[in-house]
Amino acid sequence: MRKVSALVLIGLLAACGQRSGLGLKPGQQLPPAPYGRQQAPDAAELLEPPTIAIPERSVELRTRSEERDDDPFDLPPPEAPQPEETAQPQ
Repeated sequence: MRKVSALVLIGLLAACGQRSGLGLKPGQQLPPAPYGRQQAPDAAELLEPPTIAIPERSVELRTRSEERDDDPFDLPPPEAPQPEETAQPQ
């Protein structure tokens, strides 16, 4: 019972952390400006994911069951090579 109550207490303490905005620690600086850019990006720009990280869907999802077309590249695996038969002495 003590172990369970200790685990619950530790879990509650871990869950009550301070939540605040992200910022730099004293003495830290933002990274330098990328090559070809005059100004270094600010913190908000650095936290914004690039377009390639969130691609848009380019195909329509299937909304109902449909028969799939035959796929010529859906081939069964090749047969496993058979071990060579050793000659048995006679």
